[in-house]
Amino acid sequence: IPAADILAQEDPEDADGDGISGRASIVMSAEFGVPMLGRFGLKGGAPTIKEQSAGAFSGDMGLSTWLHPSPAGDCTAAEADCISAPVGQEPDVRDGLEVDKQSLDLVTFYARNLGVPERRNLDDAEVMRGKEVFYSLGCTSCHTPKYVTNRLADQPEQSFQLIWPYTDLLLHDMGEGLADNRPDGRATGSEWKTPPLWGIGLTKQVNGHGELLHDGRARSVLEAVLWHGGEAQSARDAVVQLSTADRDALIAFLESL
Repeated sequence: IPAADILAQEDPEDADGDGISGRASIVMSAEFGVPMLGRFGLKGGAPTIKEQSAGAFSGDMGLSTWLHPSPAGDCTAAEADCISAPVGQEPDVRDGLEVDKQSLDLVTFYARNLGVPERRNLDDAEVMRGKEVFYSLGCTSCHTPKYVTNRLADQPEQSFQLIWPYTDLLLHDMGEGLADNRPDGRATGSEWKTPPLWGIGLTKQVNGHGELLHDGRARSVLEAVLWHGGEAQSARDAVVQLSTADRDALIAFLESL
């Protein structure tokens, strides 16, 4: 998605007075050495899929890459046992790294080309009613439905495509109920990047469970909605006030994505 299309949605001072003040996560790119728009991660901490993947190799698995060359992952100098634990680096193997450049490139290519699930129940009357409810409640103020991707000469498979991710990729304060009190780059302890909604209806099929939100506290789509606070409090309260039929339709729409 062109960065300009995402940045155009920023409203950090809530100039339009709608209670929503999304702002971009700008992070320093380890890959390119310049500040870039953070697109990946729960708080937009990674600007590219490659950096997100390298960060996961390092922080989640303790594996070194050229972007994170330490074989101790996120161990600190105070954690002597962690620092001294066996590692998989060998001087003459894989460029002296645990995940060499070619392997990181392959993982990046795989992640970038994972297919988006096909929408389901497009002609179902309840689903279409739920879409009307979703739009009328203002959910699209953060969950921006669609974009046209950039023209990418080196990535024809992603070039100039109409996509429907339902996210603005901006940071929003979601209130104390969802706060983890852990700042991440530009994001505060109560800010989160709007998660894309495409594929949400297949969470249980793919993951083997229906748990949602950053810590899995929500056991269903409706519970995830009810945890919304902060900038999304008014939309959350509107969902509570819906008739049972309209609320069921809203959930049917979300589960069709």
